[in-house]
Formats: sequence, C-alpha cells, structure tokens
Amino acid sequence: MKGQQQLKKSKVVKIDSRKSWEHHITNATNKGYPVMVHFSAYWCMPSITMNPFFEELASTYQSVLFLNVDVDEVKEVASKLEIKAIPTFLLMNRGALVDKTVGANPDELRKRINCSIHQTHSPKSV
Repeated sequence: MKGQQQLKKSKVVKIDSRKSWEHHITNATNKGYPVMVHFSAYWCMPSITMNPFFEELASTYQSVLFLNVDVDEVKEVASKLEIKAIPTFLLMNRGALVDKTVGANPDELRKRINCSIHQTHSPKSV
C-alpha cells in the first residue's frame, strides 16, 4: 500500500511555455481535475518562501494538478490572466477561474483550497 501511495504522490509541474500551459490546462479540464497555479518569480522572496508549502499542498491534495509559472518566463500566460502581483495563486476548475489569492499566506491558501475542493467534489447533476 505504501508503494502505491508513493506512485500516486502529486508534484508541482513547472510551466516553461504557453504551449506547456495549454497542454496541462486542457488535460486537467478533460479529466475533470482542479488546477492550483502558483505565479512566482525567481527574484521574489515571498514566492520562494511559498515553494515548500506549495509542494506540501501538492502532496496533500492528490486529485489536484499543481502548476508553477514564473511570470518572467511565461509572460503571455501571466498577462492573459492579469497577474499583477506575486505570489498569486489561482484555483481553476474545468478551465475557469474559481479562486484567486494574492500574497504569501499559507493558512489562507490552505483554507481556500480546502473549501474549493470540497465544493468541487460534492455531487452535481450532469
């Protein structure tokens, strides 16, 4: 059982291009996975300090795809989603924005993903 849990362990995917972004978002949308995105920059200390926490969330929430986007490397995506401050965390479901958190606040981020995931996994009529 422990080996299976390690195989399923989620990790943060680094997005390095618009094409990579579109691929992961499309794939998650098609499979019905929520997506949590950390918009960061290598020079932003609050972003850097949030990285281990974001990795921890990725390990905790197995049914969520976690993406990391450097706003300097993938400017087109950051601009399209109107990212004006970093770190910014977006929670998306079925390709649509569900929640946005600006700033390095681990407790708030955990609370928001918890609420959103429980709403996402509640029964809905199709």
